Amino acid sequence: MLNKKWSLFLINIFITGILFLIFSSEYTFVSYINTVFYLTFSYIVVFLFQYIAKGGFFDGVTFSFRRFHHVILKNDDYLDEWKEKPLPSQKFNKRFYATIKFQVLLLLIYLFILLFIHYI
Repeated sequence: MLNKKWSLFLINIFITGILFLIFSSEYTFVSYINTVFYLTFSYIVVFLFQYIAKGGFFDGVTFSFRRFHHVILKNDDYLDEWKEKPLPSQKFNKRFYATIKFQVLLLLIYLFILLFIHYI
């Protein structure tokens, strides 16, 4: 499992290089740092969404919408068990969360190293 995480990190570095070459108007170290930041920021957004969903923040909203939908439509289908459907925190994928967390940490360390090199 650890090899997959490190290989994904190397793939992210490769993707950063490709994005830098494609979208950068000038090939400078600052542009590369910006590209690393954009990739890191996208991972941070996914990680924070997963962290919030894992904590059960969306469970109440999801349950309320299911109940509202059931009451408004007056669904007499007794096979539709809206109370027993899994909530977002119950459908949480721990392996994906751990992988994203590892990538965020490594990319942040990589970004801070690049910033340290730039400001020295």
